[in-house]
Amino acid sequence: MRYPGRVIKMGEADPRIVRALKTALNKALVLRGGEAIVLDPDNPHFGPRMKQAVQLFQARHVDEHGQPLKIDGEVGALTWAALFGRERVPQAHEVTDPFLAAVLAHAGAAADAGVREQPRNSNRGPEVDEYLRRAGVAPGLAWCCAFTYWCFDEAARDAGRANPMVRTAGCLNHWNRAERHGARRIPARAAIDDPRRVRPGMVFIMDFGGGLGHTGFVERVEGGHIHTIEGNTDASQGREGGGVYRLARRLASVNKGFIDYAGV
Repeated sequence: MRYPGRVIKMGEADPRIVRALKTALNKALVLRGGEAIVLDPDNPHFGPRMKQAVQLFQARHVDEHGQPLKIDGEVGALTWAALFGRERVPQAHEVTDPFLAAVLAHAGAAADAGVREQPRNSNRGPEVDEYLRRAGVAPGLAWCCAFTYWCFDEAARDAGRANPMVRTAGCLNHWNRAERHGARRIPARAAIDDPRRVRPGMVFIMDFGGGLGHTGFVERVEGGHIHTIEGNTDASQGREGGGVYRLARRLASVNKGFIDYAGV
């Protein structure tokens, strides 16, 4: 069975989904003795005992990147993939909008070129200064959002068209103003429930509180994971790293949402 496009938890009303999950959990846990949790697939209810079985499965398994599953007793895309296989969760590897494909190509070229701050930890450098200048702000500032704007601007110049992205170096400012520029916003909760909503070429937004954020591009989607291209980051996946990198993140780590400029 394919991932149904929502997180499955206690109270789930679809008996087909409950039956499939109980059958898979019984097979995966293979417990015996007095402590065994054996679920009745013919019972259509997702109750406390089934939640306990999901939690036990999550405690004993990892996602496809070898990272522990969240032990919450709810079946999202990562737990679904661990139970049924990664081919049963949404995958998206191609950008369907030609302009966004060009934007992503500029981001990929910067990652391939190994753009880095010069000197280290300075928010400066020939490319970094140009990203910030293009976004209309002074050199030396955090530059992840300026990098996304630069990629849009380069693609727009190549195409001889207006840049649809909000001209800003502020991640949360971008989120707040995107819809006024014709873009569509996908809140984090909706994306976690249904990864099919997230497509390559979208911009992700993270909110760290106090007005601080981080952003980058979705390059491809693999169930509960996204592969990204980001500026002002590094292998730690932080927001103050020193270069443009390709990274893999859990989709659930994006706590604000995604911005889609397809067709704008």
